[in-house]
Amino acid sequence: MTARTSKTWGGRFSEPTDRFVQRFTASVDFDRRLYLQDIAGSRAHAQMLARIGVLTAEERDAILDGLNRIEAEIEAGEFEWSVELEDVHMNIEARLTELIGEAGKKLHTGRSRNDQVATDIRLYLRGEIDRLQGEIRRLMTALLDQAERHADTVMPGFTHLQVAQPVSFGHHMLAWLEMLARDAERLTDCRRRVNVMPLGAAALAGTSYPIDRFYTAELLGFERPAANSLDAVSDRDFAIEFCASAALLMTHLSRWSEELILWASAQFDFIELPDRFCTGSSIMPQKKNPDVPELVRGKTGRVNGNLLALLTLMKGQPLAYNKDNQEDKEPLFDTVDTLRDCLRAFADMVPAIEVKADNLRRAARQGFATATDLADYLVRKGLPFRDAHAVVGQAVRAASERGCDLADLSLDELRAFSPLIDADVYAVLTLEGALAARNHYGGTAPEQVRARVAEWRERLAAAD
Repeated sequence: MTARTSKTWGGRFSEPTDRFVQRFTASVDFDRRLYLQDIAGSRAHAQMLARIGVLTAEERDAILDGLNRIEAEIEAGEFEWSVELEDVHMNIEARLTELIGEAGKKLHTGRSRNDQVATDIRLYLRGEIDRLQGEIRRLMTALLDQAERHADTVMPGFTHLQVAQPVSFGHHMLAWLEMLARDAERLTDCRRRVNVMPLGAAALAGTSYPIDRFYTAELLGFERPAANSLDAVSDRDFAIEFCASAALLMTHLSRWSEELILWASAQFDFIELPDRFCTGSSIMPQKKNPDVPELVRGKTGRVNGNLLALLTLMKGQPLAYNKDNQEDKEPLFDTVDTLRDCLRAFADMVPAIEVKADNLRRAARQGFATATDLADYLVRKGLPFRDAHAVVGQAVRAASERGCDLADLSLDELRAFSPLIDADVYAVLTLEGALAARNHYGGTAPEQVRARVAEWRERLAAAD
């Protein structure tokens, strides 16, 4: 047990670390989740050391066997983590030495915990980005299914949360999808900068051993090794960039959550959220609370906070590595976990949302949603748009005073506002006519909605 608790760097010191300081400075309680990445990095490093002759083939094989055993112990919950050994790296190295003896002490040749942890975090984040992309694709597929199902479903489009113009519910779903597609693109782009290997930078200046960093990078699936040793160990741009992308994605989910919460309310009554994604009240038996979208909306704040924490963490640090960087992991881990859970919740919930088409249509008939279509009709008849705008405003006022929709006004009543209005006006005053009229790329016409759905399905299939 002595080998598992003694400090590997203790030769310089004349007294043991204060027990409070030992606990205060240790990171093993949270960085142990990097054990798979740490072991993967050590495997590649050992193979590279054997390739350049620092390790014998027997020592390499002993190290690889020992690392396999440690991984199995951790997976089985049999590994004894020690705060005295500070972090995941030293815990694994100490156990390796316990298992295989002197060969275990050679593994750290040509590397430092500085480049080791930077490599571990990049390996971790690369894998998490790939998993997040899987959840994004699930959510995109759910949105496409709803869009296709409701390409002809009319709903009110809003500006300033006031009824503006009728749109297809499917078109609204595709607006969410476009936002999500940009999020996926940002994560893909971020992954390219994550996929750079720090290992071999050692503490800050590289190493005097003739290491082959390109070989190690190839073993670990990195695109290339980092080109500057100082930057390699101190850079956390990739983590900040990921958290920025995550904050924007969460902002999108929060906006969707706000709409779902409004739509599920009795005042809107546009949708029914599945019971399994809601909860009740301890005192009001009639309540059905939209807890999932509310929590997603709330969790956006913690992800935004994590981004600010990392920016603040890095803003005052000189090159190269500083102990401050130990504080990078918890905000990053929390961001990954929160984003993954929120995406999963949405990907599971969106397919099960019941759309109340009749209520959506009824709401679209309120607020004179086809007023702009009447103005466009008059423009096509030769009236300047500003004059058409004034004419329609008068018609809206008259309909409002009567408590009816524009389409409910008689032809004679409409012609009182402009002699250019004929019987064909009712084709543009219907909700379906208003939708169908916007039959251009990016428009809300059902034909365009179906075309965009087909286009997106083809793009997603090609990406598989």
